[in-house]
Amino acid sequence: MHTLEAKDRIQALIVNIESVIRGKRLTVELAVIALLCDGQLLIEDVPGVGKTMLARAMARSIDATFQRIQFTPDLLPSDVTGISVYNQRTEEFEFQPGPIFANIVLIDEVNRTTPRTQSSLLEAMEEHQVTVDHQTHRLPEPFFVIATQNPIEFYGTYPLPEGQRDRFLISVGLGYPSFDTEREIATEQLLEHPIERLQPVLSVGDVLALQRRVREVHIDPDLLDYAVAIVQATRDHPSLVLGASPRGSLSLVRTARAAALLDGRDFVTPDDIKRMSVCVLPHRFITSDRSRRSDERSAAVMREILEEVPVPVRVGGRGGDAP
Repeated sequence: MHTLEAKDRIQALIVNIESVIRGKRLTVELAVIALLCDGQLLIEDVPGVGKTMLARAMARSIDATFQRIQFTPDLLPSDVTGISVYNQRTEEFEFQPGPIFANIVLIDEVNRTTPRTQSSLLEAMEEHQVTVDHQTHRLPEPFFVIATQNPIEFYGTYPLPEGQRDRFLISVGLGYPSFDTEREIATEQLLEHPIERLQPVLSVGDVLALQRRVREVHIDPDLLDYAVAIVQATRDHPSLVLGASPRGSLSLVRTARAAALLDGRDFVTPDDIKRMSVCVLPHRFITSDRSRRSDERSAAVMREILEEVPVPVRVGGRGGDAP
């Protein structure tokens, strides 16, 4: 797929989603980047800002299968992955797939269920498969998890363990809309919700092709070293008990390549790495104070590291079919 063709398809997807999620261009772009990188997305924000609608709009825009799972304290792992049921006619156990078997899966309030059920997502998110009764079942491709949680509620919640947070490629928030945007949203929904009029602009096959195209984007060896140096610096920062893992390095490189393709380039620049660092790495940190303000501190640490790690002066781009 030509770079400009890939850019046009990505932009068409973003514009289509924006017809439902108004005034949140950056968040929509990051969600699409996560999809193109074959990763998973964590949305941490207050209720009512459009987290569920973002997932539905993405699914409709690529004509994908969609499932929503409401996490509650009494939810069991089998309620997510599926269960083996005995068939009296065949006298054999048959696997009944759970709601995790969809292209786009919305996990609503992921921190409201027990760690046992939370852990049922780990294999699916990392390996795109689930194992039930010693039998492994592949999930459909593309497979994209969008998990949401409310960052201001603590009663009746189970904080996500570090190992699970690390499996989310990107963490974002939506935030409240501006006055003009909120008025526009209210006006549009006087008769019906715009999600009901949303039509697909890509197919799941197009998404798989774009995922392959992202893996072809060139990254200079010096920029690869730059990305790894940023991640390494998180492990030595005095404000952090735990920095980013090697998975963080892989995630940073993958998202930088997708960001380059979104801009119509087939090569990565230092700015791609810098802008993706702030949404790919901080949610993997553990700060020394572990307070409610730790997210703010993690973001501040990320900015400090980006100022301290030297940026490569000369890197070799690749002409190719880039504009």
